Amino acid sequence: MLIGQVIGTVVASRKHDRLVGSKIQIVQPLAPRSGAAAGEPIVAVDAVGAGVGEQVLVVLGSAARVAVDKPDSPVDATIIGIIDQFDIEE
Repeated sequence: MLIGQVIGTVVASRKHDRLVGSKIQIVQPLAPRSGAAAGEPIVAVDAVGAGVGEQVLVVLGSAARVAVDKPDSPVDATIIGIIDQFDIEE
């Protein structure tokens, strides 16, 4: 699982049948301690209705497919939560 920020939306009029009706977002992974960008942006199916600018929780791999209740879908990343706040104890 990772923390990221939604930085954009993908519109695909033609896509795999198992993705029809799915909202697809572009997420910039963030370093939890600094909040700075950490790596390249990823494309994720949005299971919670996140919007651009929101910080989110993202799962990858087989957990991403389980999170959208489609274990045989072509999904590598799914947004599973919108972050209200997080604290790190030093």
